Amino acid sequence: MNKSILLCMAFGCAFGSNFSDATLLLPQEETSEKIIPIDSVMIQGFGDKLLTAFYINNDNKTVWIEKTPTRKFLLSTLNICSDDGLDPQQFALDKLNLYEAAINTLADSKLVEYDILLTVKLQQYITQMSNGRLNPKVLYRDWDLKENKTDINRTLSGFATGDSLYEKVERLKPNHPMYKSLKKALQVINTYPDDTIKCIEIQKIISKNTLDAALIPIKQRLMYWKYLIDTTSVNEMYDDQTQKAIKKFQLHHGLYVDGVIGYRTVEALNFFKSRRREQILVNLERWKWFPRDLGRHYIILNIPDYNLYVVKNSDTIDTRRVVVGVLTRKTAVLSSTFNTIILNPTWTVPPTILEEDLLPAATKKRGYFASKNITIYDKKNNIVSAWHWNPEKYKNYRYVQTPGDNNSLGNVKFNFINRYSVYLHDTNHRDYFSKSSRSLSSGCVRVENPLPLAQYMLQDRYWTMERICEVIATKKTTTIPLKEKIDIHQLYWTAWMNRDGNMEFRQDIYNLDDELYEKLRN
Repeated sequence: MNKSILLCMAFGCAFGSNFSDATLLLPQEETSEKIIPIDSVMIQGFGDKLLTAFYINNDNKTVWIEKTPTRKFLLSTLNICSDDGLDPQQFALDKLNLYEAAINTLADSKLVEYDILLTVKLQQYITQMSNGRLNPKVLYRDWDLKENKTDINRTLSGFATGDSLYEKVERLKPNHPMYKSLKKALQVINTYPDDTIKCIEIQKIISKNTLDAALIPIKQRLMYWKYLIDTTSVNEMYDDQTQKAIKKFQLHHGLYVDGVIGYRTVEALNFFKSRRREQILVNLERWKWFPRDLGRHYIILNIPDYNLYVVKNSDTIDTRRVVVGVLTRKTAVLSSTFNTIILNPTWTVPPTILEEDLLPAATKKRGYFASKNITIYDKKNNIVSAWHWNPEKYKNYRYVQTPGDNNSLGNVKFNFINRYSVYLHDTNHRDYFSKSSRSLSSGCVRVENPLPLAQYMLQDRYWTMERICEVIATKKTTTIPLKEKIDIHQLYWTAWMNRDGNMEFRQDIYNLDDELYEKLRN
């Protein structure tokens, strides 16, 4: 396609035929160090209030033409935007680089076009780097993250001063170590050759010291990802060296580390380089959505990794396994602040569980309520007998499970304000934490061994572990406000690079990666 057509598609027809490459290189004196007035009608023709405001603030004159070092640095920044997962095709780089190469021979009209085009693309860069290309609130109903506030034109004007340009550009980017590790992972995976190894198929689980033809592509795949050295014998024997490689692979993919080659391990092995690279790119996008300031003291939870981390003053001081929502009842992605801890919580059955679980079970057997220690209340807060309960009018009642070891929330609940009515809590199914795949709940997050975490968060000498256990023994619901501000971030990322320089990937339990990649590239 002709470049002038491409540019017209990107910018509309505001530049008209003046944008053709045929008239780009006109013999002129060297003009790269001058300021040129711009017709305000030309700028307004874009219909872009942000662009109009920027040039009004600069007296409708060119901004970048006279600032050669600044202009070149900003252009070089756009040229490496792919390092941060942005799509270079979005930034008209061919046209910008052509303008820059010929800048000393451009007519004034072309210098004006260059200045405006560079401004438009820098505004776009600031927007995408600050908040990502897409809006998660538009994409998902169960994501509730505040937009990272950025004054685009103020930032752009700051670039125009030319001072500390590198630092100003870097401040646009997420500063979390996980984002930086993703950038490194992208660099590393780009060095890998094309992946042409055939897909692995197994007929049965493969254990050590067995022969299986599938071990040939398995070993090839392990060598490709550098879990085995290239000199490894590629044969059908599952030997000790291959088992060690499989265990390391399982560790870096969030799988149960047993050295047994099962279907989940094969599924992870069958991800080609292109799929893993796409995973890295979508996670770079997500980290642009996440809060820039996570707080001084916070709990961060990675949903696909089934773990939460307690972080204070940038140090990770505790880790807990968690159970998160199943695919049909996803755990919400959000940021909030803890406000109370409740010992011996009651549990009010939420609408989804009421309709999909409780109603069918209780309709078949009225003794279900007693077996689950659930009390039925009418709209006047009167207790209703299970035998007088009307399943046809189930929405007219409130269903509350009394405190105790069999309560669905266990012995403790961690509250924070959110619009999904979700929280962290203990569980009466503590055996779930031994599973490698822990997408098992109805949306709220179950926390392993939560009482020490509760004591830590209370930050109060009165609330010793002994005192907490005494209150739990009474089975009396006790609400305790938190004295110290502790934020909570329930986030979703499926790729990163660990401190040892190994790429880590997790199963995309909510099937979000492929869909997001397609939206980013379309």
